[in-house]
Amino acid sequence: MSDAPLTSVSIAAQIRDGLIEAETVTRACLGRIDEAEEQVQAWAHLDADFAVQQAQQLDAVRGAADVVGPLHGLPVGVKDIFDTVDLPTENGTVIDAGRQPEEDAFVVSQLKQAGAVILGKTVTTELAVYAPGKTRNPHNPAHTPGGSSSGSAAAVAAGMVPLAVGTQTNGSVVRPAAYCGVFGFKPTHGLISRTGVLAQSRVLDTIGVFGRSVEDIALLAQSIAGYDDADPDSRLRARPRLLEIAGEEPPLDPLFAFVKTPVWETATDETRAAFAELSDFLGAQCDEVPLPDPFEQALDCHRTIICADLAKNFARYHRAGADRLSDTLREMIEEGQKTLAVDYNRAVDWIAVLNAGLERIFERYDAILTPATTGTAPAGLDSTGSPAFCTLWTLCGTPAITLPLMQGSDGLPLGVQLVGRRGDDARLLRTARWLAAHVEAAER
Repeated sequence: MSDAPLTSVSIAAQIRDGLIEAETVTRACLGRIDEAEEQVQAWAHLDADFAVQQAQQLDAVRGAADVVGPLHGLPVGVKDIFDTVDLPTENGTVIDAGRQPEEDAFVVSQLKQAGAVILGKTVTTELAVYAPGKTRNPHNPAHTPGGSSSGSAAAVAAGMVPLAVGTQTNGSVVRPAAYCGVFGFKPTHGLISRTGVLAQSRVLDTIGVFGRSVEDIALLAQSIAGYDDADPDSRLRARPRLLEIAGEEPPLDPLFAFVKTPVWETATDETRAAFAELSDFLGAQCDEVPLPDPFEQALDCHRTIICADLAKNFARYHRAGADRLSDTLREMIEEGQKTLAVDYNRAVDWIAVLNAGLERIFERYDAILTPATTGTAPAGLDSTGSPAFCTLWTLCGTPAITLPLMQGSDGLPLGVQLVGRRGDDARLLRTARWLAAHVEAAER
């Protein structure tokens, strides 16, 4: 919906060099929102004056200092399940209408420290599960943008904001990014702290990012990663050099394992044909690799974990107003209330088993190549589409990225998903940048 907008990396460089002001960038984003928001409806909370004031303060800082943060002056959209002290956080439910947090989420604090402009809060589905919010697909408003990070993906796709953050507990970053035709990255589980973010499942919840290029998402993810002792899955380590490594050329041309996964039969004929063509295009650099039988357990394990964890973490919503929850969410909570502890623990134990199986693949291949979704964004706004092609990778906690490299016959984007070894985020981003450049060069 915009004519080749600048990447975040290039905008940040221009702000840093004094060639453009943060206020100019912010006002351009607000102008684009004025043009497109009535159709796309990506924003839950937006205060234009507050956004401009942030940008003006950042411009004053840049004028007085030689060193600025890596996101200095860049507007960022924040999914409305991240606590923000300056803006409401309503979690996509009427039960939390008017909720005003007293502290920022860890990620929001990191964004501010890096110099970002918190442009506004983007729409989420109900409690970041399945019931859709108001957002529509920017490419065709009669189609879903996906979910649950629907507003974040759509806002970036519509050119309203260069970067956005979201979350994934099943397919909530990769799927909307694929449907909306942007780059979406779900890092390794635990790389980015979840403190101050609506909790669904400690085992599955992961912070993700959206942008217009691999470099964009590398810049954003690197800027918000960091140790947080309040998140039990955060680990003390050096900040990952995602942007630097993503921009390097691989020492050897990467090898791809084309993995259909146990849900291949749910893919549309068009999706299957497109991935067969992509595999042929890569030739000797791509082999079809079957997954062992234990991977058939993945979807059931994920279901067991998420329903039980929703029953635990959403108990207050169920008590406060079960009748105000969607039927789907209420049924998932009530299913989780009946889950036996032994079944939950067995499901969690499968994660280590499945990652051991993936290790055999990553001993030879740089990345797994697989669909991001069953097809292009479905028509209608009463569903966010199937997350089936994301479920396995979320369960395993592996990094995954979707690239907007293909298009369906309906003119809507069709995403290509790459999956890397757990903890090998930078290498995955480097491989993704190589593939995007390789495909783009072939299309010229």
